[in-house]
Amino acid sequence: MVAVPPSLTAVLGEVALRVLKIAVAIAVGVGLANVAIEFGAVDRITALAKPLTRPANLPPEVGTAILTTTASPTAGYGMLAEYRESGLLDDRATLVAVTMNTVFGFAQHIFTFYGPVLIPILGLQVGLMYVGARAAIALCITLTGVLAGFVLLSEENVDTTVDADTDAPGVTDGGTADQQSADDTPTSTREKFRAAGESTVEKVWDILPRLAGVYVLVALLVEYNVELAAALTDAAGRPLPDVAALVTPLTGALGLPPAAVPAVGVFAVDTTSGAVFIAPLVENGTFTARAAVATMLVGGIVSFAVSTFKRSIPFQYGIWGAEFGSKVILVNTVLKMGFIAVALAVLLVP
Repeated sequence: MVAVPPSLTAVLGEVALRVLKIAVAIAVGVGLANVAIEFGAVDRITALAKPLTRPANLPPEVGTAILTTTASPTAGYGMLAEYRESGLLDDRATLVAVTMNTVFGFAQHIFTFYGPVLIPILGLQVGLMYVGARAAIALCITLTGVLAGFVLLSEENVDTTVDADTDAPGVTDGGTADQQSADDTPTSTREKFRAAGESTVEKVWDILPRLAGVYVLVALLVEYNVELAAALTDAAGRPLPDVAALVTPLTGALGLPPAAVPAVGVFAVDTTSGAVFIAPLVENGTFTARAAVATMLVGGIVSFAVSTFKRSIPFQYGIWGAEFGSKVILVNTVLKMGFIAVALAVLLVP
């Protein structure tokens, strides 16, 4: 008996309902996250940094910079750069401090992206597994920094006699992207809720077109049995993005399904779109939860490589200069790739 393909109207109706449900979940999650941020919930996390600086042989001032990273990575890095320039920290101590920053920078994304956006798209099981894996990677990098400080740092790497006062977080000479005047800071409860609402609407409208577009594409490809890898092409007919030759041996060696190749390609362009791409493939059984998380981690490797050239190099060079900025990028890259490899091994152990 020949299977009758579903009608386009039925497919689009199902997709519309699913996108609506996800959009509502994202709106609620982002709204709650923004309210929490406006009322200072993120600041509560900063207490976790205090027990880390002592065993890492770093002065208390570094704890302040690490804490600031939770609210503003730009401000946190700026404070560490000032500590290095003032002589409070030498290069080795600064690298340790930068490494210890990792889990606190990740904590910010839990509130602003992973919790309110990614988990609703992926579903509770896959979403929590993926966020948990990323959190474990970030925590391992931070603990590696603490251990490195314990083993490698001494009083010779820190000069506590210098004056290393910094400006308030996010405020430097000439201002930064995080600078905000006192007049613009919400003070009353009503103003805080209004600011949270405006930020939520902006975020949802930014995500919704990508969410709907990618979900429609994947649903049509799956329902009409179109080869996913062949369907994702640019105007010249080349794979979009052109990473298939690079990732196919890796996904094959890891035992991931063929659909992992285009999924990784989408991740290289945009993490949210990658999650939207892979979610229905989990539901229809193409991916197990573990395989989906492993595929997203491989996609994260490609995405990290792209973002290093697009964002990390300009940012780190701007903060530290080319020479020391290259060292920071190298340390971050080696540690992140190493612990992602460990996470993949743990996920895919039979």
